[in-house]
Amino acid sequence: MDGRHEYFGDFMELQPHKGGVRSLLHLMCSCDIAANDAVECPPGTTEDRPLNRWVIFVSVVAQMLLLWVKTPLAKLGRAVEYWMNLVTDNGGGVLKLIMNAMEGKVRIPDRESPNYRSFIGLLDTRIELDEKIKPGDSNYHAALGIMASKIAYENELVIKTVVENHWQMKFLEFFNCWNEFRGDYTTQAFMFADKAADADLVVVAFRGTSPFDAEDWSTDVDLSWYEIPEVGRAHGGFMKALGLQPNTGWPANIDASKERPFAYYAIRDALKKFLVANPRAKFVVTGHSLGGALAVLFPAILALHGEQDENDDLLARLHGVYTYGQPRVGDQRFGEFVERHLDTPGARRRYFRFVYCNDVVPRVPYDGGALLFRHFGQCVYVDAFYRAQGMVEEPNKNYFSPVFLVPKYANAAWELVRGLVIGQVAGAEYVEGWVMRISRAAGLLIPGLPPHSPQDYVNATRLGAASLDLLLRDH
Repeated sequence: MDGRHEYFGDFMELQPHKGGVRSLLHLMCSCDIAANDAVECPPGTTEDRPLNRWVIFVSVVAQMLLLWVKTPLAKLGRAVEYWMNLVTDNGGGVLKLIMNAMEGKVRIPDRESPNYRSFIGLLDTRIELDEKIKPGDSNYHAALGIMASKIAYENELVIKTVVENHWQMKFLEFFNCWNEFRGDYTTQAFMFADKAADADLVVVAFRGTSPFDAEDWSTDVDLSWYEIPEVGRAHGGFMKALGLQPNTGWPANIDASKERPFAYYAIRDALKKFLVANPRAKFVVTGHSLGGALAVLFPAILALHGEQDENDDLLARLHGVYTYGQPRVGDQRFGEFVERHLDTPGARRRYFRFVYCNDVVPRVPYDGGALLFRHFGQCVYVDAFYRAQGMVEEPNKNYFSPVFLVPKYANAAWELVRGLVIGQVAGAEYVEGWVMRISRAAGLLIPGLPPHSPQDYVNATRLGAASLDLLLRDH
């Protein structure tokens, strides 16, 4: 037995690797979830509501299937990514690739080069910042945040090249961090500043869900949670990715080796060091998808450790948290704790959660009953015409409502058509490549997946600049 029973007031951890037909049947038929092989929780824990057990059942099954396809999905991802880079490096078309092959001029992609792009990077190849959005504009940090979140999917060399050569900013550090529970380096982030010296802004961007990483998707649909004393219940998978310690939870300080850094502690210490050297600087935390969950969890743990007091005012120098397509990270009490520490005395909001249209990821894990996952903070909802509006919760909050079934598929068809003409209407930078068009077509079958791409979130901060300006101006 590890230290969870001592540190956490309560917890429920789903263990799909221990699941089987017997445990799944037990979930459907018995209230005694503490006796289930696929669920770890304090002895005597029961769940009387069949709907809640059904939701747990679906989560376990989904994770079992994802773990089953983990290796072939990863291999498929590497092959697809390599093929896409091969085509791109040889002129962007199969015919040009064939011609280069016939002439003996095929360019072979190098996975470690500054030109090798991730699948996400090839869905949307834009790397330049929008020159029309300037520092000081109300939507500047939102626009910078989604671009940082998008390039967080790339390798370190690509990120450094983009930040320094294209954005004319200062790349500070890349973090490749250890997850003690998964025994692997699962969490990546990077940090950059607007200037090399006397900086005004430093940005921390977390990498999100990799499309071909089954464990990332498993984390998104996982219903596991831990109750942090005096804070609330938070998502177990996200906390593990951020650096949760198996036996001690969230100690203020740890002794971690340089070879196996934990994300929260490594980033916090690097951020403190930079802010001491740059007393005028504020910082922004951002992320897309899973990266968004880590982005909002990061200041929550800062608050847990008292980083907002007079002697150590790290949170006082937080300008804002900007997340895109972020899944739910905790219960209502957790959300109230975070909001209490992110609100400034002048009532300025510092947390903005962007949701584009029918993106499925912000609608998981399930919100209902005693499972207690809730969104909090300002939701910036962007519709399929890139019009932004502020609301408490996005429409169709759990995605599977039958009321939204027909509109979801109609919207997927509209997005496919829009993608074919948007370049002619909005300009060359909005032209969607063949990879994104295939993704739009796939949305006719699974309408919630293509809207999760950073492509639409980038478009929202640019084409929706007018509505965003009105929404963010006072914050």
